[in-house]
Amino acid sequence: MAVAKTIEISAESPTSFAEAAKVGIAKAAETVHGIEGAYVKEQKVLVTDGAVTSFRVHMKVTFVLD
Repeated sequence: MAVAKTIEISAESPTSFAEAAKVGIAKAAETVHGIEGAYVKEQKVLVTDGAVTSFRVHMKVTFVLD
């Protein structure tokens, strides 16, 4: 039987929400092993002078404990 843990992370990209999620998972995978999936809890855009400048996601990342 496997035991899983969930952590929350935020990540940002100037390109898209999808890219922000990829960046966040890639960074988490540097120190957390066995990532099984992620749930995007929240999406936000940052706006400067009336233009979208960045995309941000807040995710719950689930991984299996060794």
